[in-house]
Amino acid sequence: MRETRVSAAGLREAIEHSGYYPDLVADAVESALGKEPVVSYVVHHEATFDPAMEVRRHITVVVLSPTRLLVCHTDEHPPAEGVPTPHASTTTEAIPLSRIRSVAVTRLVPDPAAYVPGVPPSEVTLSIGWGAISHIDLEPATCGDDNCEADHGYTGAITCDDLQLRVSEAADGPEAVAQVLNFAKALSEATAPAVP
Repeated sequence: MRETRVSAAGLREAIEHSGYYPDLVADAVESALGKEPVVSYVVHHEATFDPAMEVRRHITVVVLSPTRLLVCHTDEHPPAEGVPTPHASTTTEAIPLSRIRSVAVTRLVPDPAAYVPGVPPSEVTLSIGWGAISHIDLEPATCGDDNCEADHGYTGAITCDDLQLRVSEAADGPEAVAQVLNFAKALSEATAPAVP
């Protein structure tokens, strides 16, 4: 991931720099973006391991336009029954900015007692929720009395966690951390209520 000027050309350059099926990824992103200008973006390329211990590559491109958040995921798949060659799947989702419910940024700061304002964290996790995917975590409710055998029902929480990106200085470089922070700031500003 590299910091580039914020433009459609800069976005294309970042996709090409990732080296992961750049024409396929760029075509999907450009098709969803249309003629809208690019306000900010993040290109995050990562490898994952499946249960067979095979490496699978995955890229997520997140683009902020003046009206929408575009999320594009591209995964590669090994040959399978009926598909003799490796193949890729690309999914692009366009979310109106008015639908963004939360923008959460978790910063990991080593040695917080020595923290200096303005120094970037060593790791950042960006979570964006717009209500497409919600997780419900339930557990039995209690009254606090260890001897109570009554059924108090359940308690839980519903969380929106539609997109989560994690970058670290060690794995992705300091530029990636800075770019995710800049993107999170731009998205937070774009989704903030208008001040009269």
